[in-house]
Amino acid sequence: MQIKKIFEFTGIIFAFLIAFSTQSCTNNMIFDDYKSISNSKWHKDSIIKFNVNSIDTLSKNNIYVNIRNNKTYEFSNLFLIVGIHVPDNYQIVDTLEYEMTNADGRFLGDGISDILENKLEYKTNVTFPVKGNYQIQVQHAMRKSQNIEGLIYLNGIEDVGVAIEKID
Repeated sequence: MQIKKIFEFTGIIFAFLIAFSTQSCTNNMIFDDYKSISNSKWHKDSIIKFNVNSIDTLSKNNIYVNIRNNKTYEFSNLFLIVGIHVPDNYQIVDTLEYEMTNADGRFLGDGISDILENKLEYKTNVTFPVKGNYQIQVQHAMRKSQNIEGLIYLNGIEDVGVAIEKID
Protein backbone atom coordinates (compact mmCIF):
# COMPACT_ATOMS: atom_id res chain seq x y z
CA MET A 1 0.00 0.00 0.00
CA GLN A 2 2.80 2.42 0.98
CA ILE A 3 4.75 1.66 -2.24
CA LYS A 4 1.67 2.36 -4.35
CA LYS A 5 1.34 5.83 -2.76
CA ILE A 6 5.01 6.55 -3.41
CA PHE A 7 4.59 5.64 -7.10
CA GLU A 8 1.44 7.76 -7.36
CA PHE A 9 3.21 10.72 -5.73
CA THR A 10 6.27 10.28 -7.95
CA GLY A 11 4.02 10.12 -11.02
CA ILE A 12 2.27 13.36 -10.03
CA ILE A 13 5.59 15.15 -9.52
CA PHE A 14 6.90 13.82 -12.85
CA ALA A 15 3.76 15.00 -14.70
CA PHE A 16 4.04 18.41 -13.05
CA LEU A 17 7.70 18.75 -14.08
CA ILE A 18 6.91 17.79 -17.67
CA ALA A 19 4.02 20.27 -17.84
CA PHE A 20 6.14 23.03 -16.27
CA SER A 21 9.12 22.48 -18.57
CA THR A 22 6.87 22.41 -21.63
CA GLN A 23 5.14 25.61 -20.57
CA SER A 24 8.41 27.44 -19.90
CA CYS A 25 9.76 26.51 -23.35
CA THR A 26 6.74 27.70 -25.30
CA ASN A 27 5.60 30.87 -23.54
CA ASN A 28 7.12 33.05 -26.31
CA MET A 29 5.63 30.94 -29.10
CA ILE A 30 2.90 32.95 -30.82
CA PHE A 31 2.36 30.56 -33.73
CA ASP A 32 3.28 26.92 -34.29
CA ASP A 33 1.54 24.78 -36.91
CA TYR A 34 2.34 21.81 -39.14
CA LYS A 35 0.84 20.42 -42.34
CA SER A 36 1.31 16.75 -43.18
CA ILE A 37 2.68 15.72 -46.56
CA SER A 38 0.65 12.89 -48.07
CA ASN A 39 2.67 9.65 -48.33
CA SER A 40 5.85 11.65 -47.50
CA LYS A 41 5.97 12.81 -51.14
CA TRP A 42 5.90 16.58 -51.50
CA HIS A 43 4.68 17.55 -54.98
CA LYS A 44 6.52 20.44 -56.64
CA ASP A 45 3.27 22.37 -57.15
CA SER A 46 2.05 21.84 -53.60
CA ILE A 47 2.33 25.14 -51.75
CA ILE A 48 1.92 24.71 -48.01
CA LYS A 49 0.00 27.69 -46.56
CA PHE A 50 -0.16 28.98 -43.00
CA ASN A 51 -2.48 31.79 -41.91
CA VAL A 52 -1.18 33.94 -39.07
CA ASN A 53 -3.39 36.59 -37.51
CA SER A 54 -1.18 39.35 -36.13
CA ILE A 55 -2.45 41.99 -33.76
CA ASP A 56 0.94 42.99 -32.34
CA THR A 57 2.77 45.49 -34.56
CA LEU A 58 5.49 46.37 -32.03
CA SER A 59 7.12 43.14 -30.85
CA LYS A 60 10.15 41.63 -32.54
CA ASN A 61 9.83 38.01 -33.69
CA ASN A 62 11.82 35.14 -35.15
CA ILE A 63 10.20 33.03 -37.88
CA TYR A 64 11.18 29.41 -38.48
CA VAL A 65 10.32 26.81 -41.10
CA ASN A 66 10.13 23.38 -39.48
CA ILE A 67 10.73 20.26 -41.55
CA ARG A 68 10.15 16.71 -40.40
CA ASN A 69 11.92 14.23 -42.67
CA ASN A 70 12.39 10.49 -42.60
CA LYS A 71 15.34 8.35 -43.68
CA THR A 72 14.17 8.16 -47.31
CA TYR A 73 15.11 11.83 -47.84
CA GLU A 74 17.90 11.53 -50.40
CA PHE A 75 19.63 14.93 -50.38
CA SER A 76 22.13 16.69 -48.14
CA ASN A 77 20.38 20.03 -48.58
CA LEU A 78 16.91 21.48 -49.10
CA PHE A 79 15.88 24.39 -51.29
CA LEU A 80 12.65 26.18 -50.36
CA ILE A 81 10.70 29.10 -51.73
CA VAL A 82 9.09 30.90 -48.80
CA GLY A 83 6.73 33.82 -49.15
CA ILE A 84 4.95 36.13 -46.74
CA HIS A 85 1.79 37.87 -47.93
CA VAL A 86 1.18 40.99 -45.83
CA PRO A 87 -2.44 42.18 -45.31
CA ASP A 88 -1.83 45.35 -47.35
CA ASN A 89 -1.06 43.18 -50.43
CA TYR A 90 2.72 43.53 -50.04
CA GLN A 91 4.61 40.29 -50.65
CA ILE A 92 8.08 39.02 -49.65
CA VAL A 93 9.47 35.94 -51.43
CA ASP A 94 12.79 34.25 -50.64
CA THR A 95 14.61 31.26 -52.10
CA LEU A 96 16.46 29.52 -49.28
CA GLU A 97 18.92 26.66 -48.95
CA TYR A 98 19.30 24.61 -45.76
CA GLU A 99 21.75 21.85 -44.87
CA MET A 100 20.01 18.59 -44.00
CA THR A 101 23.10 16.43 -43.27
CA ASN A 102 26.46 16.94 -41.62
CA ALA A 103 29.81 16.39 -43.36
CA ASP A 104 29.60 12.63 -42.63
CA GLY A 105 26.23 12.39 -44.38
CA ARG A 106 24.22 11.88 -41.18
CA PHE A 107 20.91 13.70 -40.99
CA LEU A 108 20.71 16.82 -38.89
CA GLY A 109 17.72 17.48 -36.67
CA ASP A 110 16.20 16.26 -33.45
CA GLY A 111 14.42 12.99 -32.92
CA ILE A 112 14.86 9.50 -31.60
CA SER A 113 12.94 7.61 -34.26
CA ASP A 114 13.16 7.48 -38.03
CA ILE A 115 11.66 10.98 -38.22
CA LEU A 116 13.88 13.98 -37.55
CA GLU A 117 12.77 17.55 -37.04
CA ASN A 118 14.76 20.51 -38.30
CA LYS A 119 14.03 24.03 -37.04
CA LEU A 120 15.24 26.20 -39.91
CA GLU A 121 15.75 29.90 -39.32
CA TYR A 122 13.83 31.98 -41.84
CA LYS A 123 13.56 35.58 -40.57
CA THR A 124 14.95 37.07 -37.37
CA ASN A 125 14.13 40.19 -35.43
CA VAL A 126 11.08 41.09 -37.55
CA THR A 127 7.89 42.94 -36.74
CA PHE A 128 4.53 42.55 -38.41
CA PRO A 129 3.99 46.09 -39.73
CA VAL A 130 0.19 46.04 -39.94
CA LYS A 131 -2.55 44.20 -38.07
CA GLY A 132 -4.35 41.47 -39.93
CA ASN A 133 -4.01 38.07 -41.56
CA TYR A 134 -0.56 37.17 -42.89
CA GLN A 135 -0.12 34.13 -45.08
CA ILE A 136 3.20 32.28 -45.05
CA GLN A 137 3.70 29.91 -47.98
CA VAL A 138 6.33 27.19 -48.31
CA GLN A 139 7.17 25.27 -51.49
CA HIS A 140 10.12 23.01 -52.24
CA ALA A 141 12.46 23.94 -55.09
CA MET A 142 14.58 20.79 -55.32
CA ARG A 143 16.14 19.36 -58.44
CA LYS A 144 18.89 16.89 -59.15
CA SER A 145 22.31 18.17 -60.21
CA GLN A 146 22.59 18.98 -63.90
CA ASN A 147 18.78 18.95 -64.31
CA ILE A 148 16.92 22.12 -65.17
CA GLU A 149 13.51 20.66 -64.30
CA GLY A 150 12.62 20.43 -60.64
CA LEU A 151 11.70 17.18 -58.95
CA ILE A 152 8.04 16.35 -59.35
CA TYR A 153 8.00 14.63 -55.94
CA LEU A 154 10.40 15.24 -53.08
CA ASN A 155 10.46 12.00 -51.07
CA GLY A 156 11.00 11.76 -47.34
CA ILE A 157 9.29 14.92 -46.12
CA GLU A 158 6.68 14.03 -43.48
CA ASP A 159 5.52 17.47 -42.31
CA VAL A 160 6.16 21.14 -43.01
CA GLY A 161 5.63 23.70 -40.30
CA VAL A 162 6.01 27.34 -39.43
CA ALA A 163 6.78 28.70 -35.97
CA ILE A 164 6.91 32.30 -34.80
CA GLU A 165 8.56 33.18 -31.50
CA LYS A 166 8.30 36.53 -29.81
CA ILE A 167 11.69 37.91 -28.76
CA ASP A 168 11.88 39.14 -25.15
